[in-house]
Amino acid sequence: MPSKIEARKSPIHGNGVFATDAIAKGERIIQYRGQLRTHEEVDADDNGDVESGHTFLFTLNDDYVIDATKRGNVAKWINHSCSPNCEAVIEEAEGDDRSKDKVFIEAIKAIKPGQELTYNYGITLAEPHTARLKKIWACRCGSKNCTGTMLQPKRRKAA
Repeated sequence: MPSKIEARKSPIHGNGVFATDAIAKGERIIQYRGQLRTHEEVDADDNGDVESGHTFLFTLNDDYVIDATKRGNVAKWINHSCSPNCEAVIEEAEGDDRSKDKVFIEAIKAIKPGQELTYNYGITLAEPHTARLKKIWACRCGSKNCTGTMLQPKRRKAA
């Protein structure tokens, strides 16, 4: 995948990733890389602290998380948006070894040079989504459809 992106300061939040060349709808842009860790390993340290409002952790599957704080690439700087132009696609490896699964960022719209790449983080927490947690995980995407939080609505349990 030739690089058509670069990281630089973002009006959304801190750093962001921007297109340097046109990116077509459906184009695979970059693989989200980092250290492969189990959920138990992540839960045992503070990289996944729900109180931080910031994460470079990407849930790969039921067994593993990609931790981009370790061996991560520029994909870790792609910001959340409620009206994204990209999506994260999990590619499951053949066989039963879930450690070989991968995550790619793909364009869901045509992206012009200079536009910031964004995707919906899809953050779900086990804890109740209190007003305080929604503020910690506040969204600053600026979209007219902005929900104000990166937290996804909780699914109602079937009766």
